[in-house]
Amino acid sequence: MTTFLPKDVQAGLDAARRATGRRRNRLAVEVDGQRYPVLRMWEKGFAVDIATVPMLRGLVDLYDGAHHLKRCLIVAASQEAFEMQYEFKQMTEASAEQPLDFERREDAPVALLARDLGI
Repeated sequence: MTTFLPKDVQAGLDAARRATGRRRNRLAVEVDGQRYPVLRMWEKGFAVDIATVPMLRGLVDLYDGAHHLKRCLIVAASQEAFEMQYEFKQMTEASAEQPLDFERREDAPVALLARDLGI
């Protein structure tokens, strides 16, 4: 049995694989205000379509739809067929709250009430 495929058949298979990945995946990577779809993601990296996404480098944000998942520092790892694979050098979970630089006491008041001055 041969594993050789004509170029037009291989191109058709690659196009179908890209289209399937775009339809079922909501993951996206954002760089400089531009969002690009992520084809697949694993524990130490992710892959994007090499034909539609420029070379990425540095700090990026990962989104699942509108939900901000992570802020990542990435490097290009490898290129396979129609996808470019990137690996995480550093990954930080996104949070809606700003980090505190002090310890918050458990018995701390949650609000301040103004005194009634009778004015």
